[in-house]
Amino acid sequence: MHTTLVKLKEKLAESLRAVLPIICIVMVLCFSVAPISPSILLCFLMGAALIVVGTMFFTLGAEISMSPMGEQVGSAMTRSKKVWVMAALGFVLGFIITISEPDLQVLAQQVPAVPNNVLIFAVAGGVGLFLVVALLRMLLGVPLPHLLVGCYILVFGLTLFVPQSFLAVAFDSGGVTTGPMTVPFIMALGVGIAAIRNDRHAANDSFGLVALCSVGPILAVLILSMIYDPHGSAYTAAAIPDVADSVELWQLFHQGFPTYIREIALSLAPIILFFGVFQAVSLKMPGRKLRRIGVGLVYTYVGLVLFLTGANVGFMPAGNYLGQQMAALPYHWIIIPIGMLIGYFIVRAEPAVYVLNKQVEELTDGAISEKAMGAALSVGVAVSVGLAMLRVLTGLNILWVLIPGYAIALGLSFFVPKIFTAIAFDSGGVASGPMTATFLLPFAQGACVAVGGNIVTDAFGVVAMVAMTPLITIQVLGLVYQLQKKRSVRRQTVLAPEQAFDRLDDDAIIDL
Repeated sequence: MHTTLVKLKEKLAESLRAVLPIICIVMVLCFSVAPISPSILLCFLMGAALIVVGTMFFTLGAEISMSPMGEQVGSAMTRSKKVWVMAALGFVLGFIITISEPDLQVLAQQVPAVPNNVLIFAVAGGVGLFLVVALLRMLLGVPLPHLLVGCYILVFGLTLFVPQSFLAVAFDSGGVTTGPMTVPFIMALGVGIAAIRNDRHAANDSFGLVALCSVGPILAVLILSMIYDPHGSAYTAAAIPDVADSVELWQLFHQGFPTYIREIALSLAPIILFFGVFQAVSLKMPGRKLRRIGVGLVYTYVGLVLFLTGANVGFMPAGNYLGQQMAALPYHWIIIPIGMLIGYFIVRAEPAVYVLNKQVEELTDGAISEKAMGAALSVGVAVSVGLAMLRVLTGLNILWVLIPGYAIALGLSFFVPKIFTAIAFDSGGVASGPMTATFLLPFAQGACVAVGGNIVTDAFGVVAMVAMTPLITIQVLGLVYQLQKKRSVRRQTVLAPEQAFDRLDDDAIIDL
């Protein structure tokens, strides 16, 4: 009990460090250039409090339940030594987890020409298929850069046949479907599979699953757009709350709780069922470990309910209204630097980012620190939000940004250490989570309304931009790391041969 309380205090401190900068930025804007009503401000602050507490519970829950579950399932799948069994289980797992992702429901509502269930099953099938591809890549040792180049050539080739008004939503889908439910389990699955291999490249190959799984939804939505010939996407403005007192404020959130209580229960149920079958057939874990995982799942459930209620009820209307107010200013260009500042800090509040940064630091034995990962992600998201705001103001076609961005990212992948490429492409899916969908996307939509732009072509695409820029910044981090390592090796070679050899790590010895 004492250990759990200590852990919760640690997670609460982390959560406060992540969310407080966003609260401060919004408060400064509200009392200066973008005044908002007391109703919206109170909803925002209530939502922020729920996000802080929800993140605290979610991060602890994912650490003691989702990650161990994924690692155990990954190890058990690999031990079967039957490729067809692994492929079948991988597809089922990817399909189930994607259907469990709450943000997928939001995506389905943005594509009116395609029936919701058709879109959901197609996207889930895309993730399942590419999870199989990712698992086979790990087993066969296929280089990730070559595979990613092939995938994105196919993706951008399909854009030639897709209506212009549909492109942004299609690329947004890649980030939306790799959210807080999907990322911890899939990343842990990669760690579990890599642990069985016991070769020097296993740790490198444990990343990259989220990267490939992000491609599946984009392809699925692009293909559906050609079949159903959609002419646009729906836009439903975020409802602006109007509360007279604290009781009405509570009622507003009280009405939102049942929706997310039900959604998260339905989301977790298939994962728990899948793990339960594995436990009964193969894992046979002792009762003590199962009880710990059970407690972790409760924390995960409570955390996600609080987080999503706070984000959707409190943050979404505030983001929309702030965007409208700032874009209506005579100097509306200010929305670009302000958007970059918000983007820099908001990625730190994404639940799955904690999971990624922690796993990166552990698997690289601290060579890639949590702090360095956080800084690289923040810079990437800041740039992406700045570009997204520029698109809102100018109506720039999203492909003019995405094609050069992905070309640079894929080009870098041939020059940086493999592990940085895999981590970078994973981080794109991780960074574009629920905070992006519930604050940055409404922020862009509100700004687009104020400047009289096209919501579908100009505002949508924020999620896609947030998913793209970390691919570049984290690989640049990899280049810096590689240069530092080479300098270190050169300094060591000046020493006596025995001393130099003793100071080299395993990889450097093999290279020599």
